[in-house]
Amino acid sequence: MCKKILAILAVSDGTPYSVIAVTLKVSKEAIRLWVNTLLFKGVESLRSKKPSGRPSKLTKTQKKELESLIIEGPTKAGFPGACWRSPMIQTLIYEKFGVQYNVFYISQLLKNMDFSYQKAKFVSDHKDPEKRKEWLKTTWPEISNLAKEKNAYILFGDEASFPQWGSLTYTWAKRGHQPVVKTSGKRKGYKVFGLIDYFSGRFFCKGHDEGRLNSEAYEAFLTEVLSKTRKHIILIQDGARYHTSKAMKKFFEKKADRVTVYNLPSYSPDYNPIEKLWKKIKEKEIHLHHFPTFDSLKDKVEEALLHFKDLKNEVLSLFGFYKNLTEA
Repeated sequence: MCKKILAILAVSDGTPYSVIAVTLKVSKEAIRLWVNTLLFKGVESLRSKKPSGRPSKLTKTQKKELESLIIEGPTKAGFPGACWRSPMIQTLIYEKFGVQYNVFYISQLLKNMDFSYQKAKFVSDHKDPEKRKEWLKTTWPEISNLAKEKNAYILFGDEASFPQWGSLTYTWAKRGHQPVVKTSGKRKGYKVFGLIDYFSGRFFCKGHDEGRLNSEAYEAFLTEVLSKTRKHIILIQDGARYHTSKAMKKFFEKKADRVTVYNLPSYSPDYNPIEKLWKKIKEKEIHLHHFPTFDSLKDKVEEALLHFKDLKNEVLSLFGFYKNLTEA
């Protein structure tokens, strides 16, 4: 009796997948795939369709097909989860092409096919593709034209929080000796408002250490920015509540001769270059530091902010995405 049928009988008997996998020398992913296939395609799916004398390796055509299957993702191939693991791909190759590779060779095979082992990232399922497309095709050109007409700043804004308990990143250490960084353990953060200009790389910022961010603090920050320039400001912000509150709407109405506001599409931090600036500041100045007091954190953040105010070219480099859109 083939392993597929033995595995399904064992599952129906209540045997744990881990036990079946060890006994039959197959992966748990293979067992899940067989069970799912049986449920969706019926008993006929249990028939072995593999020809005798299986090929020892994939052909170029098969590799091309495998590449497409991997790119489409595990779910479409009948596996649970959103990310591939080597045993899953081993099972996929065997089920689809009748080729049996050692699981330890799978990583080398994938490297040869120009795949790399990467950390996945989250993408919000609340994103609106149409609104994001409209922003790039219609709104951004409108903003660019308005900026030229008014000789205005295009300021991308956002806020960041720097935690006193610290943040970690990768560092070198002896194998078996995990590096240790002291922490105050205090759940308090120093918050900062920020704006960066698309044309000059100018960086406006203001710290906030009195509780949560709110419309009053945001208005005070923008008022301070307006006092530092006579230029018209095209403000690009996200949809945070304190950005779009009644109080802020009144403020923007009063300042309509000085400020034009555009809201980014929902859940689109990748469209806001200042997000990259916050990441740079944290990576270069904050990670792996010990802040025994809140003032020590505040001083370090203010020092980092002052440092980046002088790095206009580095700030300008964050706008590559939009520069390419404008030049296209």
